[in-house]
Amino acid sequence: MRGPAGTCACAAATTPPQPAIGTRGGARLGVLADPRARLGIGTAALLVTALAVRRDRVSPGEARAFRAVNGLPDDLHPPAWAIMQLGTLGAAPVAAGAAWLADDRELAIRLLASGTVTWALSKLVKQVVRRPRPAALLTGTRRRGRDAAGLGYLSGHAGVAVALGTAALPRLSPAVRALTLTAVPAVGLTRVYVGAHLPLDIAGGAALGLAVEALVSLVTPGNRHACAGPRREL
Repeated sequence: MRGPAGTCACAAATTPPQPAIGTRGGARLGVLADPRARLGIGTAALLVTALAVRRDRVSPGEARAFRAVNGLPDDLHPPAWAIMQLGTLGAAPVAAGAAWLADDRELAIRLLASGTVTWALSKLVKQVVRRPRPAALLTGTRRRGRDAAGLGYLSGHAGVAVALGTAALPRLSPAVRALTLTAVPAVGLTRVYVGAHLPLDIAGGAALGLAVEALVSLVTPGNRHACAGPRREL
């Protein structure tokens, strides 16, 4: 059923309320709700961070930010390791499986595609930028757990976490949504904590994840069927 303007009437009935645009936070959320805006923001941030990094040195500001997180107590390593798993390649099929069991097949496809494509592209970007790991650039870097192999920029863990979190966020209950908004940035911080990445590596990974999720959202056929009915919250 379509309204006077040619839009789906049932879509209007099932679309969740949008944040008040009179506030700065609401305006930002309103912008990020559009996958085209997410794609533009993510792509721009990816280019900016890639151009900012250097293969042979770290800026004083980035070094200070790195040491502030990397120098935290060793006792935090067990919970940090657990949080890091939310950004691994395996997190994509696990999240997709949960969505599939919740009878949200469209979301399951988006989660699997966003996570795996982000991880694969992170490997490609590493080879283009070729920034080393923090230990090769900063003396006194504290490395915890298994040493990260390969190159530093950008963080695949941060990218996968952002891609999965962004895709799932609209379908989550308020409590799980708040937990996700805390966990996603925590993944990036844990990668700095264990000495695997510098802050710009995390920012670049997050930008890649945001851009990939937006692109997947735009090309997923189910997203164009607004009259499919409301989805159950996970």
